Amino acid sequence: MQNDCPSGRCACSCGQEPVVGTALQAGEATAPGTGRKTLEAGSSWPSPGRLALGLGGLAVWFFVYGWLLSVSRFLTYSVLGLEHGSHLGNSVEFFLYDTPKVLMLLTLVVFGVGIIRSFFTPERTRRILAGRRESAGNLMAALLGIVTPFCSCSAVPLFIGFVSAGVPLGVTFSFLISAPMVNEIAVVLLYGLLGWKVAALYMGMGLLVAIVAGWVLGRLNLEGHVEDWVLAIRAGGGDAPVADMTANDRINYGIGAVKEILGRTWKWVILGIAVGAGIHGYVPEGFMAGIMGEANWWSVPLAVVIGIPMYSNAAGIVPVVEALLSKGAALGTVLAFIMAVIALSLPEMIILRKVLKVPLLLAFAGIVGLGILLVGYLFNTIL
Repeated sequence: MQNDCPSGRCACSCGQEPVVGTALQAGEATAPGTGRKTLEAGSSWPSPGRLALGLGGLAVWFFVYGWLLSVSRFLTYSVLGLEHGSHLGNSVEFFLYDTPKVLMLLTLVVFGVGIIRSFFTPERTRRILAGRRESAGNLMAALLGIVTPFCSCSAVPLFIGFVSAGVPLGVTFSFLISAPMVNEIAVVLLYGLLGWKVAALYMGMGLLVAIVAGWVLGRLNLEGHVEDWVLAIRAGGGDAPVADMTANDRINYGIGAVKEILGRTWKWVILGIAVGAGIHGYVPEGFMAGIMGEANWWSVPLAVVIGIPMYSNAAGIVPVVEALLSKGAALGTVLAFIMAVIALSLPEMIILRKVLKVPLLLAFAGIVGLGILLVGYLFNTIL
């Protein structure tokens, strides 16, 4: 397979490098952001020093997090001297509170999910999914998409690897839909900004869209619309098993994940919060209800159409969504907007065109888009 990136590496707005699925030797894993291989050895428990440091750091995290709102208000109104209730004051308070809150939440959750991800490589994921019956495979693929470090920029190499390993086409699509859409960044941002109910609804609906869309695509028997050169690839003689890493290795992996993901997404976080702060402070109350309110039947398809050409990630789009909701936008419309931006972006469609013929690409986009529309209308109706 040729690499379409001149440098051999392609990055996208998710902040991760594409996964090319190179098999590691037995007992090896690579920590993100380091390029170093970690080998199986030693104890399965972290050293006492690291354990004490981790517990101390967690206590400091909770202490600082609990003071963020008070500090942001003190800086806004006492240090900067802005007027309470003013447009600028509301915007500045929003920005000073949400920026450290989101970055702290991302640090904690990305570290935890990074440790979980240390158990998975592209090869191991393919082995888990290969040979599964479609119904069980769709469910398992969607769940694996939550904890695996793959994004839309990795769509082509992952698609090739899964198909060549014998993973059914519908199961492969369930994974490719879930991995970028239902990821820890989206969930933690929604939790931190909008509460656990909205985060749980988004995750549940995202998984449902991935499972159902993959199952439907699998029933359409569209394997003949995969590009011929992809079908010509055959899986090799089996991947070497990946031995368990030690607890210290997994901690290093989690730290590497924080450095890599946070290092690549912090600009998007700040940009998104800045836009959200402007909307929060200056857009009149109820303004968005006239455009994205639940009373407008066309608000959900409009949100999807607006979201498709955008190329952002959860770190950049969720803070904007928080501000839209505060100004009267309907929850179902907003959820449809997020899903369209992350799962149906135009750049991803262009990437997938390299491995899918037009009929299959249109079927993929249409079925996923229909699922997103149904989610939007459902939540606008029941909430």
